[in-house]
Amino acid sequence: MKLGLGAFAALLGGAAIVQAQCPDYTTFSQVPQGNKSSGPLALPYMRPAPACRTFNSSAVEKVIDDMKARLKDPDLARLFENTFPNTLDTTVKYFDENENLAFIITGDITAQWLRDTANQFAHYHSLLSIDKGLATLVKAVINNEARYVSQYPYCGAFQPPPESGLPTSHNDWADGVLVHPPVDNRIVFECKYEIDSLCGFLKLSRSYYQATKDASFMNDNWHTAINQIFRVIDEQSQATFDDDFNLVSFYNWTGGNGALSPAVPNGGNGEPKAYTGLVGTHHRPSDDISVFAFLTPANAMLSVELSNLANILDSAQQLKNVSQLARQYSTRIHNAIWNTTLVNNIFAYETNGFGGRYVMDDANVPSLLSLPYLGFLDKSHPAYVATRKVLLSRNNPYFAAGKAFNGIGGPHVDAWHPWPMSHISAIFGTDDDQEILNSLYLIANNTNGLGLIHESVSIYNPSDYTRPWFAWANSYFAEMLLDLGSRKPHLIFNDGKPYVPGR
Repeated sequence: MKLGLGAFAALLGGAAIVQAQCPDYTTFSQVPQGNKSSGPLALPYMRPAPACRTFNSSAVEKVIDDMKARLKDPDLARLFENTFPNTLDTTVKYFDENENLAFIITGDITAQWLRDTANQFAHYHSLLSIDKGLATLVKAVINNEARYVSQYPYCGAFQPPPESGLPTSHNDWADGVLVHPPVDNRIVFECKYEIDSLCGFLKLSRSYYQATKDASFMNDNWHTAINQIFRVIDEQSQATFDDDFNLVSFYNWTGGNGALSPAVPNGGNGEPKAYTGLVGTHHRPSDDISVFAFLTPANAMLSVELSNLANILDSAQQLKNVSQLARQYSTRIHNAIWNTTLVNNIFAYETNGFGGRYVMDDANVPSLLSLPYLGFLDKSHPAYVATRKVLLSRNNPYFAAGKAFNGIGGPHVDAWHPWPMSHISAIFGTDDDQEILNSLYLIANNTNGLGLIHESVSIYNPSDYTRPWFAWANSYFAEMLLDLGSRKPHLIFNDGKPYVPGR
């Protein structure tokens, strides 16, 4: 079965339509569409017509119906109705079950990011065991990504697989950029090296296995990808200079030469780093250049996902030597975070092994604010509580507050455009009911009346926002609301009873 955008109509029992008849969702998402919610925000219905949706799941539709029936705020119900299916409604650009390949776009950028894809599907985890079609789709995503990682483990964003017949996209921001080892732009959309991209691939893999206990995705492609990830971990753990001050370089990425993307310093090798046990990265989850190489939250995610990798390999009785190495790396990185990034109970966002510390946070996950969500520590841990207090204050250079909106942003947009994503992470990181409600309604009240979660919102003008169609943010919001339905049902449900998707 080989399907492209808009072609799932036949599977849904409706008439097949010409793809061109389906509006571009980037444009569609910027204008209020269907009937309004009955709440004070009157949020519009923003799902595309059934024939224009890119994948259908009866299990997903049931969750929507269940949540709508129980959520006491009709505006939150509408937000969930719009955001929960957004990945399936709009981003499955290609899926071939026979080829075991799927291509998932991020939203308004026609490329597949390893990081985004893992997060776009995270909220469907509990449904994979009951919806075979959805599980088959995720398995195809993993296989496609395994091919990418096997060939280009330092890259994070990719073009459609050649089997799809889809055209490649031109990335203006990659023009003039030199990458070593070199890449094929027919396969690679952008080759910024970010640890969390590899973590995303590991996250999607273990999530699929945990839900289905199906180890068939652990094929040769996947095994090669895992080996490549371990190669990157080993290479990027090393100091910048050896004992004789020879440069140790396995990857470099330069801007300049007229490139829109700024140059990575020191000939594309980044700021010098000393060995600490952490793994260096050139770019952050935001795709911005790292100031110091050792990004704490990305290493935290890596430590967690390496431990998860070992668990699923042991459960599947595969690659015992890889499982053992994964545990060794996980423990080493975990210990290095606690031993080298914490001062006065405050985590640094980035360090370099020479004593350099950058105390800040960026909204993109993995972030310091999201450490509990990542599974690295409990939200009540004193170090997290103390760090969180710093992050959500003027002591974080990328925290900003206005009359209508506040939060953490990052240099990817600018310092006065906080991201709703930061409030989602903040909700995952607290059990305080009032803090949760404050963040929840800051998000709900700042969609510019469109009922979708945007990338960033200006503190000066709520109508000034970026990225109308940002599938990761929509999925993350829906995942958070499901979490509240389980963890804090009295806050959002009429009956106050916990909700378990899939039951």
